[in-house]
Amino acid sequence: MTDAELRALLEGLHHEAVDRVASLDTTLAQLARDRTGQSDDDEHDPEGVPLSAEWSRLSGLRDDARHELQHVADALARMDAGTYGVCAACGRRIPPARLEARPFAELCVPCAEKSGR
Repeated sequence: MTDAELRALLEGLHHEAVDRVASLDTTLAQLARDRTGQSDDDEHDPEGVPLSAEWSRLSGLRDDARHELQHVADALARMDAGTYGVCAACGRRIPPARLEARPFAELCVPCAEKSGR
């Protein structure tokens, strides 16, 4: 995969993550409006998933999307700085196959294994 293709992939991932964050923010805002005026204890609601459980699930998804957005933004910044594809731990090149599988990777496989990432 060429640098241009990797940049296009990262930019696509960035766009998708921005859209996911925005969508989840909207859904959470609607859920907050739905919760207004209701009891905080909705655990015994016989109609489906309790609002508190749905809030927790959606908040987790939004947090994950924000983390992905940050990883992708960091990768794009490394690309602009000329350090993209260089392992942050050992300084060796990150194999192209790893970058294709995980375009925002900061570490080569051996260093990622050592660090548990």
